[in-house]
Amino acid sequence: MQTPDDIVRSASVHWDGNISHGKGQIATESGFVKAGYSFGTRFSGDPGTNPEELLAASHAACFTMAMSLALTREGHPPESIDTVAKVHLRRENQGFDVPSIELTTNVKATGIQADEFQRLARGAKENCPISRALRAVEITLTANLNP
Repeated sequence: MQTPDDIVRSASVHWDGNISHGKGQIATESGFVKAGYSFGTRFSGDPGTNPEELLAASHAACFTMAMSLALTREGHPPESIDTVAKVHLRRENQGFDVPSIELTTNVKATGIQADEFQRLARGAKENCPISRALRAVEITLTANLNP
């Protein structure tokens, strides 16, 4: 049973075939995301999505909401926030690893000093739930203020 303190979200995947020629379908509980993926979409740039792209979207969305909350709480509600997350996938001896994620955000807000803005951006990066879930991954942030 879901309580207000324990929100549960889900996604599902169906896969057909072997790893190199198979394909899968990803669907979110809400029904708003439905996408195909395969070995080719993950490693060769074929049309479709991949786990790292979905992780990047989740992280960018989470960080952006945390940034909006932080700015709003401090009396500087943003006019807009644009964030890009780049998830790095690296081949290791035993397979693949996600060693790092780069967040870059451009924020349009007025009435805030650069040092306070950077402090709030660092806090949003450290405390958004996706960043907290990914503590084993190096997460870097470039935060730009565009008044």
